[in-house]
Amino acid sequence: MYAIGVVETLSIPLGVLAGDQMMKTADVQLVSAQTVCAGKYIVVISGEVAAVRSATAAGVEHAAHALVDSLVIPNVDKRVILAMSGASDIQQVEAIGVVETFSLACAIQVADAAVKAANVELIEVRLGRGLGGKSFVIVTGEVAAVKAAVAAGEHAENTEGLVVSSVVIPSPNQDMVRALL
Repeated sequence: MYAIGVVETLSIPLGVLAGDQMMKTADVQLVSAQTVCAGKYIVVISGEVAAVRSATAAGVEHAAHALVDSLVIPNVDKRVILAMSGASDIQQVEAIGVVETFSLACAIQVADAAVKAANVELIEVRLGRGLGGKSFVIVTGEVAAVKAAVAAGEHAENTEGLVVSSVVIPSPNQDMVRALL
């Protein structure tokens, strides 16, 4: 089973250390390791569930007092990874839903819960660049599906207190749609 693991820190040096330990602990692949706004550092890995769990635990341990958030998502929806890298290929935008989070890891959790809960497509999972450490998720689909996806994302496991706000727009203005794509 394919999984992703995330460690998010408030310290760039400890984030790099956490990432290094994650890679040394288990047979995992590095998806992303980068600085993000507000002096944070995020490491995202993928692989088999047991390996990802082990590597993420090592990252959490080495992040120490600088840990902001962490997560492991077994059986992650592959669209989440595509949307994180900006590789979503959305042809038609219907209703849109936007969920803003305080944590980068939380945004990934929200995105996975949203696409698993309803028939929606991910437009983007923006992780903390130019956002003061916040992140957001944008989904599209029929109005009822977008509402269900946003609700599922807001109430996903380990997101309590980390969702800033959300909105569902049934019929978005096309200029705004172009701005989002």
